[in-house]
Amino acid sequence: MEHPPDVLPAFVAEMDVALAPVIRDAVVEAIELGDVGYAEPGGLHHAYAGFAQRRFGWSPDPARMRLIPDVMAGIVELLRILTEPGDGVVITPPVYPPFFDGIPEAGRRVVEVPLAGGELDLDGLAAAFTAGSRAFVLCNPHNPTGRVADRAELEAVAELAERHGVLVLSDEIHAPLALPGARHTPFAALGERRCVVLTSASKAFNTAGLKCAVAIAGSDAVARELRRLPAELPYRAGLLGVIAAQAAFEHGDAWLDELLVALDANRRTLGELLERHLPQIGYEPPEAGFLAWLDCRALGLGDDPAATFLARGRVALVSGPTFGAPGRGFARLNIGTSEALLAEAVERMAAAVA
Repeated sequence: MEHPPDVLPAFVAEMDVALAPVIRDAVVEAIELGDVGYAEPGGLHHAYAGFAQRRFGWSPDPARMRLIPDVMAGIVELLRILTEPGDGVVITPPVYPPFFDGIPEAGRRVVEVPLAGGELDLDGLAAAFTAGSRAFVLCNPHNPTGRVADRAELEAVAELAERHGVLVLSDEIHAPLALPGARHTPFAALGERRCVVLTSASKAFNTAGLKCAVAIAGSDAVARELRRLPAELPYRAGLLGVIAAQAAFEHGDAWLDELLVALDANRRTLGELLERHLPQIGYEPPEAGFLAWLDCRALGLGDDPAATFLARGRVALVSGPTFGAPGRGFARLNIGTSEALLAEAVERMAAAVA
């Protein structure tokens, strides 16, 4: 997606921060060595296991991990081998837009169970599972709301899924970005489950273009099923992505801690800016990540307020309806930038409705 140079791009789901030095040095060293061949996991899986222990208190088994190019590609391929054509797959809108396209790409059917007051609708999930849905794509931390599900809520989901024989694919790409006051619980940390956790260094460490993610089976039985993933799938990842991710997971904690302090400050700053310039906008600070979900319905801008902010304020946000029907009247703003640019974005938004 491209915009003219006078537009402030506050829509891209990547942060406006410099690459972590440990990642830069690892990638530069690989290039200088000419190490740019096909991707192999190398020490990635053990590196992630150590990171998960330090950050989440979870010790996943590297033997249950598989290298994949990115989380969405992993979800599509996992649905192909772990469910049957035409099976219903539950998602919880407003939610990451590619879910709406990736599930049909896998030959499966989207079943929507919207969030209830920003939380997972357990009754709605139970009804969908009872009606025959065979898989649930959980987004936790949630995109776009930034909410982190608590352990009790996840345990309730796990119990429902087990009762109905439902596979859980847990997109946890924003998990390393849980902010102060929130504690991320990996779904596979709840015990032996028919689930797969999918994660990556890409969002926390700004390496999405390097193409590397990890799928972690929730049990030995599921790990055996993952052997049916396409043999060529790991080679769709990038070797530089693997090198970058391993460096991030092994040596990036201090850099990540500094980033979380900055994001914590930015989510507070956004609240202050909105109160000053656009008090009509509803805003619940994210518990994880760098994305803010803005309730613009009181402004009377229709289903897609981002269109007005772009046309009149020359600031590009993500259109709420792309996250599903519950996103009507909302817009998503990236706060992973400088305080000055964050202020400019809000001031442009205010000018658009003045």
